Order: sequence, then C-alpha cells, then structure tokens
Amino acid sequence: MSTEAFKQRFVLDTSLFITEEIRRDDESLEEAVLRLLELIANARLNLGISCYVPPTIHDELTAMLEHRDVGDEVFSKLNTWVIRKHPDRYEVSIPANVVYSFVDEMSDRVDRGLRVSEKAVRRAEARGDETIEDHDYKTEVDAVISELRDKYRGAMRTGVLDSREDFDLLILARELNAGVVTEDRGIIDWTEDFGLRYIRGREFPDLLEQYLTAVDPESKRTID
Repeated sequence: MSTEAFKQRFVLDTSLFITEEIRRDDESLEEAVLRLLELIANARLNLGISCYVPPTIHDELTAMLEHRDVGDEVFSKLNTWVIRKHPDRYEVSIPANVVYSFVDEMSDRVDRGLRVSEKAVRRAEARGDETIEDHDYKTEVDAVISELRDKYRGAMRTGVLDSREDFDLLILARELNAGVVTEDRGIIDWTEDFGLRYIRGREFPDLLEQYLTAVDPESKRTID
C-alpha cells in the first residue's frame, strides 16, 4: 500500500504527553512517553508523518518532564523526532470573526468573574474571621478565599485561549495545515474557529499504530 495518503503533519500539545489516558496498564509516565516517541519516530521513518511543537510548548513540556524526573532518553528522543518550529505570527492570518468572538468571550468572562468575587465577599462577611474547626490558623475567610480562587479560575480560564503556548499551537497548526493533538478542552473548542482538524491525545498512539500497519513488513524501518 502506498504511504502517500498517510503523510501528514501534527502539532502536539503538552497535554498529549502528560495525560494518563495514553498509559497502558501499570505503565509509568516515562514508559508511556517513550512508547509514544517511538511511534512518532517510526511513523516519520516509514510514512513521512511529521510532528511539531512550538518552542513555547517544548519549554513547557520539558519543564514538566524534568519535574517528574524522567530519564535522559526521553529528552533525547523528544529532541530528535519532534520538530521545534516558531509559528509565523506575522504572516498567518486570523479571521476577524475569531478576534470578535474572543473579545466577546472575554467580556462575558469578566462579568462572570465579578459575580464570583461579589458572592465571595458576601460569604466572607457572613462567616466572620473565626478559625475553622480542627485548624489552628485557617479562618473562615481563608476558606472563602481558597474557594474564590478555584471558582474564579474556572470562570476566567476554563475553555478560553489564555496562554501564549495555546496561541502558538493554534497558529503553527494553521500555518502548516496540520492537525492539533491535545487533551485540552479549551484548545479543542478553538480548533473550530481556526478551521483546524484535531485529534484527542488519548487517540493519537492508536492512530499511529493503525497507520503503521499499512507499512510492508519487509521494508519497515525502526529506530531499534
């Protein structure tokens, strides 16, 4: 079977590598990431499938992997088989409707954030500043503040394009006419506005495995 139909480009999000959804039974994070990177390598060698990350995503991902104490082999394979490319922010055009929708969305979220804050102020006033039972230092107001942070974050950030990493991911995918691979619900929502195809991170290893079944075993190349 010809491999021409499989030659595609994908832009990978940090969430693809971190999510537990790509792990098999009893597989560690490091083992899952190594297996994924080997699939990416074999897909590139045999099918011409290219996987990219913007440098901002690469920096975010490597920091998370370092924090999780993965071995040097992971970073070596990541740097070998996943291409780092800056998105062309000056040349890639964005439909005016996307910007309009973003401004409208942020205006609505500011209103929601204000409502969350107002309710928290009223709760704090009603509860007073007594310490919480079984806590020597945490007060009722502290509890309200903690709850406010969670609710405010949900109102302002969940499902919205709120970081340069997310923006770079979408711009690079648009530039390359590539599919976005992510587990982030907010990014998935924005792929529609950017006119991009996407695949859930949890589905990506299986997709590559299925593609690789089309390769003639006699001519198949591996990184081993």
